[in-house]
Amino acid sequence: MKKLFFALAVITCVTVSTTANAQKLLRFGIKGGANLGKLDGTGYDDAFKLGYHLGAFAQINLMKGFGIQPELIFSSTKTEVTSDFDDVYDIDQLKEDKPKLNYLSIPVLANIDLGSPRFKLQVGPQFGIMTSKKTSVFEEGKSAFKSGEFSAVGGLWLQLPIVNISARYVIGISDVNDVTFENTTSPEKWRNQSIQLGVGITL
Repeated sequence: MKKLFFALAVITCVTVSTTANAQKLLRFGIKGGANLGKLDGTGYDDAFKLGYHLGAFAQINLMKGFGIQPELIFSSTKTEVTSDFDDVYDIDQLKEDKPKLNYLSIPVLANIDLGSPRFKLQVGPQFGIMTSKKTSVFEEGKSAFKSGEFSAVGGLWLQLPIVNISARYVIGISDVNDVTFENTTSPEKWRNQSIQLGVGITL
């Protein structure tokens, strides 16, 4: 009987230890916050506009001080057309038009500890899929924005016991302009930029 109890105790300890290690290697969470975005390109307001982002993430710790963090984030970005838009593209539209772009973004970030496992540097690529767009500022029947984009992400992550706080900068690498006009010799390049400030819960 003592041997049986001893064997059960050993199995229990191994199971608990394995579960704890698995939890340390893989963690999940949710996050959300402000999304300050703008569209770089002639005819668009250069100021950052307030939006929001919501999503979930997984943290995969590959070795001490280094891991991978894939995310699935919905973000809403606004911009504003200026009077220069009509001058460049030669179309009759009001400068009050405000295109709004919604993306489902998939960043895959490297987590690098900065002297503490709670404070991390995050860098990596991001792919965004457009989920909706307002194109009233463009000629009818034309799609103004490409359906996907690639970006580079850099930021900081503070991991408290349960709550996490993040700040990152997202800069578009690919051109999202999907229209050209007869009076332009080459297509104008448009690139998204955003500052994301987030708060979340790590499970």
